[in-house]
Amino acid sequence: MREQKKRRTGPGKINRADSRTKQKKRPAAAPAQSRAAGTAVTIPNESAHMPFSPRRAMKKVRRKYKIFSVRGGVDRMFLYVLMALLVFGLVMLFSSSYAVSYFESSGSKSPSSYNYIRPQLIFAALGCTIMFAVSFFDYHHLHKFAFPVLGITLLMLVAVRVLRDTSLVPNINGTYRWLYLGPINFQPSEIAKFALILIFAHLISINYDKMETFRYGVLPYGLLLALIAGLVIMEPHVSATVIIVLLAAVMLWVGGIKKRWYLLALLVAVLAAAYLFFFTDKFEYAIPRVLGWLDPFNPPEGTDTWQTQQSLMAIGSGRFFGLGLAQSRQKYLYLPEPENDFIFAIVCEELGFIGALAVIILFALLIWRGVIISLGAKDKFGMMLGIGLTAQVGIQAILNICVVTNTIPNTGISLPFFSYGGTSLVMLLAEMGVVLSISRTSNVDKI
Repeated sequence: MREQKKRRTGPGKINRADSRTKQKKRPAAAPAQSRAAGTAVTIPNESAHMPFSPRRAMKKVRRKYKIFSVRGGVDRMFLYVLMALLVFGLVMLFSSSYAVSYFESSGSKSPSSYNYIRPQLIFAALGCTIMFAVSFFDYHHLHKFAFPVLGITLLMLVAVRVLRDTSLVPNINGTYRWLYLGPINFQPSEIAKFALILIFAHLISINYDKMETFRYGVLPYGLLLALIAGLVIMEPHVSATVIIVLLAAVMLWVGGIKKRWYLLALLVAVLAAAYLFFFTDKFEYAIPRVLGWLDPFNPPEGTDTWQTQQSLMAIGSGRFFGLGLAQSRQKYLYLPEPENDFIFAIVCEELGFIGALAVIILFALLIWRGVIISLGAKDKFGMMLGIGLTAQVGIQAILNICVVTNTIPNTGISLPFFSYGGTSLVMLLAEMGVVLSISRTSNVDKI
C-alpha cells in the first residue's frame, strides 16, 4: 500500500499536500494583492530613501488634478479654418480702417493709419496664446465654474445698470453697454453669452434624461434666460438680447426639450415684444431703424438711413470681382463704422461677390466642423458646450451679414474675427480654444 501511495506521488503526479505547502510558502506576489486581501504587510518605503525630484513631484500633481492634458491632437481642419478667418479678418480690418484712423488722428502731432490695426494685432496675438493654452485645458473642469461665472456675469450686468452715467459706465450713443475698469473696457453682454452657454451646458448634461419634463427641462432655463436677457435689454442692447435668446433656443433644441414649449415661448415672446413696443419707450430708439429698413433710399422725413444706403452702394459697386484690395471708396468717410459693424460691406466692395462668398464659406466650414466635433464628444457636457460656442459664432455672423445687406433692420452686431474690438476678439478665441479642447477627445477623425 505504501508503495502504491509512493507511486501515486511519483514523477508526473501532483501531491495536493505538497502543492498546498508550496502555496503557503509562496510570498505575496505584490503589495497590491496583500492590501486587497486586508493582510498587514510591511513594505520598505523606497521613496523615503530617494532624493527629492521636482520632475517626479510634478508628475504626482499632474496625475492628481489632471487639469491640463495633451491627450489627442486638436482637429486640424477646425484650427486651419479658424486661423484663415483670423488672418483674413485682420487684413480686411487694416484695409477698411486706415483712412478713418488717419482722419481721426489728423489733429494730433503724428497722424497714423495704424490706430485700429496695431492694437488689434496685439489682441490677436494674446487671443491666440490664450486659445492654445485653453486647448490643453481639460474642459470637464468647467463644470466647477458654471455657477461662479454666472454669478460674476450677473454682478457686472447689475453694475452696468446701477452705475450708469458715471465714469465706469458712460453714456455712449444713448446706451449703457460698456464697463470701464481702468485701461480695460468691455461689454458685459459679451461675457453673458459665454455664461449662458456654460450654465446651460452644465444643467442639460446633468438633467439630460429629464429634459422632457417641465421641472428639469423648461423651468430653470426659462428663469435663467429671463434674468440674463432682462438685464441686457435694459442697457438697452437689443442685438445682444436676440443672440442670447437664439443661443438658448439652439441649446435647448439639441438638449431634447419638447417642441411644444417652443410654440409657447414664441407666443410669450411676441406678446412681450408687443407690450414693450406699444406700451413702453424701450424700443423708441429702434423705430427709425425699422422705418429706414423698409425703404432705405426713400425713408420718411426724419429717418436717417445714410449708413444703410452707403452699405448697399458699397456692395453693389463691388460687383463680381470687386474693385481690388484697399481700393474701396466708401471707407473714405462715406460709410460709418467701416472698421466695425459694416466691415462686410467693404469686403464686398473690394473683393466683390467672390470675396463675400469666400467669407461665408469659411464661416460655414467653421460651423460645420464645430458641430461635427461637438456631436462626437464623449460626454453630454462637451457636446452641449461645443454646440453652444459654435452656434454663437454662426448666429452672430449670420445676423451681421443680414444687417449689412439690409435683410433685417439695422442694429449693432459685429462680424466675428473681422470687426474691430480687442476684448471681443480675445473672448472669441478663448471660446474657440474650448472647442479645440473638446476635439482632443472627440470621436472624430483629426483631418
